[in-house]
Amino acid sequence: MENIILLFLCLLLGVFLQKVKQFPANAHQSLNQFVIYVSLPALALYYIPKITLSLSLLYPLGIAWLGFGLSFVFFYALGTYLKWSKKLIGCLILTSGLGNTSFVGFPIIEALYGSEGLKTAIIVDQPGSFVVVTTLGILVAASFSRGNLSASEIAIKIIKFPPFIAFTIALLCTFFSFEFPNALQNAFLRIGNTVTPVALVAVGLQIKVDTKSRHWSFLTLGLFFKLFIMPAFFFLFYRIILGAKGLNIDVSIMESAMAPMITGVILASNYGLKPKLSSMMVGIGIPVSLITTAIWYFILK
Repeated sequence: MENIILLFLCLLLGVFLQKVKQFPANAHQSLNQFVIYVSLPALALYYIPKITLSLSLLYPLGIAWLGFGLSFVFFYALGTYLKWSKKLIGCLILTSGLGNTSFVGFPIIEALYGSEGLKTAIIVDQPGSFVVVTTLGILVAASFSRGNLSASEIAIKIIKFPPFIAFTIALLCTFFSFEFPNALQNAFLRIGNTVTPVALVAVGLQIKVDTKSRHWSFLTLGLFFKLFIMPAFFFLFYRIILGAKGLNIDVSIMESAMAPMITGVILASNYGLKPKLSSMMVGIGIPVSLITTAIWYFILK
C-alpha cells in the first residue's frame, strides 16, 4: 500500500512543481539523466548477480521478452500501414511493450499471492523487464528517434548505454559467482531505490492534461494494448495453448497486465519519442491499471 501511495504522491509532486516558477523548466531532463546514469546501473549491479539461471525462468521471462516483441510487431505493422511518424511508433512500442513489473507489480502481487508469488514477480522484473529495457529498449529508442542510424551507430549507443554497461558487469559477476561486499551492495540498493520517486517526479513534470490533444486516441490504443491485449495474449498462450497452470503462470500473466514501465517512459522521453504522450501513458496508465488488474485477477481465479 505504501508503494502505491508513493506513486501518486511523486506524480502529483511533479505536476505541482510545474507551477513553481523557481523550478527549472527543463528539470525533467536532468532527472531523466540521473535515472539512466545513476539509479538504473545501481539496480543492475544489486539484483542481476543474485539471479540463478534455470528452466523455471522461461514462463516469467517470456512475459517481458515475448511481450516486447508482440508490441513491436503490433505497433510497427499498424504504424507503417497508417503512416505514423517513426517517433510515434517508437513511443508506443516502448511504453506499451514494457510493464511496471516492480514498483506497481510487486506490491500488487504480494498482496494477492503472498511471498511465493513475489518470487515469480522478481524473475519477471529483473532478468525480464529490466534486461529488455537495457537491450531491446535502447535499440528501439535509438532506431526510431531520428533519421536512419546504421547498425554500427545503434550498436555503439547500446554499448555506451550506462544501464547496459552495468548489466554486462553484473552478468559477468553471475557467471563467475562473484558477489560485491555487503556494504557496496547496500549502497547499490539505496541508490537504485531512487529510480521510482525521481522518475515519477520527472513524469509528473511533463504531464499536461489537454482535452483537445491529438494524443488521446494514441493513449487509448496504447493502454488498451498494454492492459488488455497483452495479458489476453499470455492467457491464451500459456493457459489455453500450452495448458500451463499454477501460481507461477498466474503471477506471470498478472505481471503482463501491469501499467507501462516508468523506465521505458524515461527512455522514450530521453530520445524525444513523443515525451507528452509517453508521460500520459504512465500518469493515466497507473491508476487505470489498478482497476484492470483486479479484472484479470478474477478472470484467472
